[in-house]
Amino acid sequence: MYSRRSALIALFAVQLLYGLNYTFAKTVMNGNFIKPSGFVLLRVIGATALFWLISIFLPKQKIEKRDFLRFFIAAIFGVVVNMLFFLKGLEYTSPIHASAIMVIVPIIILVLSAIILKEHITKLKILGVFLGLIGALVLTIYGKSARAADNVALGNLMIFLNAISYSIYVILVKRLTEKYHPLTFIKWLFLFGLIMLIPFGYSELQAVKWESFTPYITFSVLFVVIGATFGTYLLNPFALSKLKASTVGIFIYLQPVIAGLFALTMGADFIDTIKILAMLLIFTGVYLISVKPKKVH
Repeated sequence: MYSRRSALIALFAVQLLYGLNYTFAKTVMNGNFIKPSGFVLLRVIGATALFWLISIFLPKQKIEKRDFLRFFIAAIFGVVVNMLFFLKGLEYTSPIHASAIMVIVPIIILVLSAIILKEHITKLKILGVFLGLIGALVLTIYGKSARAADNVALGNLMIFLNAISYSIYVILVKRLTEKYHPLTFIKWLFLFGLIMLIPFGYSELQAVKWESFTPYITFSVLFVVIGATFGTYLLNPFALSKLKASTVGIFIYLQPVIAGLFALTMGADFIDTIKILAMLLIFTGVYLISVKPKKVH
């Protein structure tokens, strides 16, 4: 009972960290303190260092040579493409838009599973996919941001591409996570990701004027690196090891709620009819694909 309760707390903490991350990260980038690609590189440098530091105190696990290529491919989708599109998209869109679009990850995973893994999709799930994608399109085409300089359509498209990349990553790593300890997997994933990200973010990270940081910006950067990257990647595998996938899926609903409330509190976003309608369509779609089909006796 204790381990399940701990896993639920860990899972809530992951959604809380992700939910707050939208506003903190956007504040840093829109204030021109760090550009998106440089921020991604900084994020991955910090998390990689922490993962490898922790691994010193854990038992060593040998990686099979053929799996290094799988780690490399997983890092392309799970770290490089995923994070670059996420922060670049967040620079242009609003926290509520970004968090709502990320909720369609279960829908994308379902579609990709049907295409790649040849898994069967019921009519109810097809309806769920349709509603979820309509919601994402409504948000992308008609949604507005609290910041006049934002390019919502472009930002939402990038967040959507980030969600697709993350979904591909989830399917790719299924066997690797069963084979290796979560920390062994993550430290190699981030190391490969870091090597690939250097050409993208080096010049932007080099251009950062650290002396211009206010205490709030410094806290925001540390939150993104330690909380929303290192913390989430550390807590998520623990929660997944103790809970059913369906339980983990339900918790993703918390992310836009937390992100929205925090963004509204901080004055970083606003709510309107379009956002509510789009989020309802997305939530309904995710709910329909998560419903288990009734067994025929």
